[in-house]
Amino acid sequence: MTTHSVITANSNKMSRLENGSINLIVTSPPYPMIEMWDEMFSEQDPTIKTCLAEGDGMSAYNKMHEILNSVWRECDRVLKDNGFVCINIGDATRTIDGDFQLFSNHTKIIDYFQNMGYSVLPDIHWRKQSNSPNKFMGSGMYPAGAYVTYEHEYILVFRKGGKRVFKGKEKTLRQKSAFFWEERNIWFSDLWDIKGTSQSMSITAKGRDRNASFPLEIPYRLVNMYSAEEDTVLDPFLGLGTTSLACILSKRNSVGYEIDIDVASTALENLNISVCTANKYINDRVKRHLEFIKNLPADKKEKCYRNDPHGFDVKTRQETAIEFEQLKKINRTDAGYKCEYSKLEITSEPEQLSLQLEANAM
Repeated sequence: MTTHSVITANSNKMSRLENGSINLIVTSPPYPMIEMWDEMFSEQDPTIKTCLAEGDGMSAYNKMHEILNSVWRECDRVLKDNGFVCINIGDATRTIDGDFQLFSNHTKIIDYFQNMGYSVLPDIHWRKQSNSPNKFMGSGMYPAGAYVTYEHEYILVFRKGGKRVFKGKEKTLRQKSAFFWEERNIWFSDLWDIKGTSQSMSITAKGRDRNASFPLEIPYRLVNMYSAEEDTVLDPFLGLGTTSLACILSKRNSVGYEIDIDVASTALENLNISVCTANKYINDRVKRHLEFIKNLPADKKEKCYRNDPHGFDVKTRQETAIEFEQLKKINRTDAGYKCEYSKLEITSEPEQLSLQLEANAM
């Protein structure tokens, strides 16, 4: 069973969370110096609006990051030692008082976490496919006046303290939460090519002119990469609830803070997914693995191991304990939702598994 709470409040004071109660933080905060977030930042510090009006972009940029820093400090309080922080952030380009320049949000955040004593781990570039054929900004074909167009955002990864040590039940849950060999090769690459609007489940927005949520695949990967089953994941900028949805699919607990009451209400609606829809997402992950094994050369298949819980072949010994559970029931609570799970039962021969998984999702 997992629990998923949505709290409407400013995450610079997460009073409902105890010190060291969170295993992993996955979030995509408002991006400083992106115009759609000006009002939100200015509501918390009115001097930001004044700086922008007076053409003082650098002061506005620094003040916006001071607001984010107050959240990062609170995140540090609630995060366990050896916990991870994963932040999806984009840099901003903007013309202020006639001067076009880059505002490097990712370097600001890296500096702050480094100063807090965190280990800065290799980051990921999320390449967002552009719908525009134009690959430049500025003076067209003439030199010395054009600017590079950004088509990527950053996923920053930080660790608090040394490596996490798994003992007893935690060790068993870690083995059960392992990922497939072929997933590891994709997930731990420094370049993720994921469409910004690519989502297998419907994530809708009310009360916003623009949907700023990241695609489900991003938090789903991060939750599985940096946490184990039954861990608790925090998103201090919950938005439309994408991180919590990834936790429901991964059998992790989640807590989300959202300052906008209308957006928080929408997040609660988005988390009320159907069991069938959730299980299709889980089943598709297994089906991709079965297809990978099917396409291995014969000599490679002979060296495969057998997964004990489900009976299909896997590439390495570390995958033999992977166990998938499907969503059985999702119940509304005062704080959010409580989810119940059941083991994904597979009894057919390997060549029939794909068909059976489709039937399980119905």
